[in-house]
Parts: sequence; structure tokens; C-alpha cells
Amino acid sequence: MKVSALASSLIGSEIIKIGNEVNEMKRKGASIANLTIGDFDSSIYPIPTELKAGIVEAYHQNQTNYPPADGVLSLRETVSDLLKDRFDLDYASNSILVSGGSRPLIYATYLALVDPGDTVVFPAPSWNNNHYGHLTSANVIAVETQAENNFMPTAAQLKPHLKGATLLALCSPLNPTGTMFTAEQLEEICDVVLEENKSRKAGEKALYIMYDQMYSLLTFGKAHVNPVGLRPEMRDFTIFVDGSSKCLAATGVRVGWGFGPAEIIDKMKAIVGHMGAWAPKAEQVAMAGYFKDKAQVDTFLTSFKQKIQDSLNALYDGFNALKNEGFQVDAVEPMGAIYLTIKIDYIGKTTPEGQLLKDSADVNFYLIREAQAALVPFSAFGNDDDMPWFRASVGACSLQDIKDMMPRIKAALSKLK
Repeated sequence: MKVSALASSLIGSEIIKIGNEVNEMKRKGASIANLTIGDFDSSIYPIPTELKAGIVEAYHQNQTNYPPADGVLSLRETVSDLLKDRFDLDYASNSILVSGGSRPLIYATYLALVDPGDTVVFPAPSWNNNHYGHLTSANVIAVETQAENNFMPTAAQLKPHLKGATLLALCSPLNPTGTMFTAEQLEEICDVVLEENKSRKAGEKALYIMYDQMYSLLTFGKAHVNPVGLRPEMRDFTIFVDGSSKCLAATGVRVGWGFGPAEIIDKMKAIVGHMGAWAPKAEQVAMAGYFKDKAQVDTFLTSFKQKIQDSLNALYDGFNALKNEGFQVDAVEPMGAIYLTIKIDYIGKTTPEGQLLKDSADVNFYLIREAQAALVPFSAFGNDDDMPWFRASVGACSLQDIKDMMPRIKAALSKLK
């Protein structure tokens, strides 16, 4: 049986491949610190108690039919208030679209703006833009970033690729690195985008920024910035992706929201509707009620963020200790999200069994087997296989799991020649 050209050329998720290896080893009895998935172990990080009660109550109220195509009005109004209060962004409810998490919003942004052959620019590493580019038959340009800039793209790196481009996909705090834009970095990028749009002729498609700020409420002593807040003229050219999945450990609750120019959001609403990718109505009703109580949200976030930061710091300190002992490792100080960027520079080394570690995937699978520690190489996020940097996600591990893992990593690396 033949399938479409698109289906036959799809590349599966590299993260899922690693996860399958981890799950198979767990099935055989191995105890593995799983730092692969951008998710939370709900026994370690449960959703807020009040939100859970609100969801149950919404089902008792029979909120089980189709939600409105753009989302329950009470939630869109609450999101509008939240954006004004926390980010000083003024978006009315008709400029807000609710969906089942962020993925439908990202895909709908691509489908609403990108025609086959249009150019989409994004940094490498970044999450899934290569796959969405492929799904929309875009001409994708992955701009490789550097450690000295915390793997955030600069205006100078992006500018040569933006002439005639349709979409620039950005994220801060960034998945997979957990690093963030400074105001100056993002201002310079906005100025380049505005300059490019001013150079285009009447009737020519504009260059848009898709700004994924799903982790904007999970920052550690750093100020989150966004294009419209820094350059109000960017309002016509920015589509935001946001939601509750990460800031409330509510990935399975599936409530995300996007916002931007009303005419684009309206087209995205139709696309999400055709996909049927709405957030469940009961969850939307409960989320509206939960976010209305700012003190309640802040109380949860204070405790939640501290717990995440403790785990990130333990991992960061552990790799710095190895570095100070002479191991070929490094780490970037955590800034936001649930990720730490780690360098494990052992490509080209040989295992005790004589196996050559040819690339970052080999290093990763060696650590899975030998140290019971699973990471994700940056090659899963658009970088080359010979790049020795990895993403570590702390959402599915306890603080003790991380502390127990570090001696195993040290022992495993000590065996390499």
C-alpha cells in the first residue's frame, strides 16, 4: 500500500526513539533517571489542587459538549486579563485562540502563513520547527547558534536569511536550552524584522515572528521579554504561543492559547476547528476560574518554581563539579523552563568493550546503559550529530534522583578511553 509523499518522508521524533529505549530498559527492571521528556512526573509535580477540583466540578456541571471554536469566552477573557497584568500586553478576547496545548497553535500558525516553498527561519537548536517546516513544505533555514550566546540567536546571525522569508520562529525561555533572550538581543531582532517589512512592496507577504513563550512564567531571576512589549510596532507581525501546560505542570490537561493580529487568529481558528484540536470544555472552564485568582496562581508558582530550580541547580552544580575535576563536560546556568544545557564532550572516545562513540547519540545511549541516565542530544533539535551538547529535562525526576545519578555519570565517563 502506498502512502502520500509527505507521509513517506516523515521523520519520527528522535525524543520518542530515545524514550522507547528507556522504557524498554525500565520494563526489564532498570532504574533510569529519565531526563528526556519535556513533561512532568505527576507524582512529583501534580497540578494545582484547586485546578484539579475545578476540572472535576466542571464535569459535574456537565460541561462536556463542544467548546466554541476559538475557546470558552470566560477563558479568553481571563487570558486577556492575565496578559495585561503579567506582560502589559493588551489583547482583546477576539484576538485570542484556545486549543489543545501549544502544538495545534504552532501548526496552525505555519498553515495560516506559510505556502509551499516559503522560507521559514529558526534557530538550531529549537523544538520541532524542522518538522513543522516539513509538514508545510517550507524552505527551512536552521541558523546554528553558539554557546557564548547561550544558544539564543542574534540579529546578526538571522539577518542574512530573512530577505523574502515568511516566518521567523523564536522561543524564550527556549526549549531545549532553558536559556532566554535579553531585552537588547530581542530588540535587535525586532528591528531587523521591522526593517525587512518596510522594504517589502505593497501586497507582498510580510515577515512574521511566531513567538513561543510557553515557559514565560517559569523563569529564575531573569526578566521575560517579548517582541510587542519591546517594540509596539511588532504587534502586526507577531503571533504568540502560550498556555498552561508547563507553568502548571498541566501537560495532559491540554489547554493552550495563542494571540496576535485578529485577522490571522481568525484564520487559525478555522484551521484548529477543522483539525478538531480544541481543548476539552471542562478543562477550559476550570482554567478560567483558576487563573482569575492571581494570589492562588502566585502561591502555586512560588513553590513549583523553587522545586524546579532546586533540581536544575543540583544538575548544574553536579556537572560543574565534574568539570572542576577535569572531566570534559560543561553546563549553562539555568535561566528558565525545566531544561539544563549540558556539554558532554566524549565523541571519539572508546567504551571498555571497544565501541567507538561516533556521535552524540552514541554518547547518549552509552550513558543510558552505563549510568542509567537518559538525555537528549541537540541533534534531535536540528543540530549536527557531532555536536556534544545535550538537553536535560528535570520534570520527570526528583531532586534525589538527580543527586543519585551524578556519581553514576562520573563512573561511566571515567571508563571511557
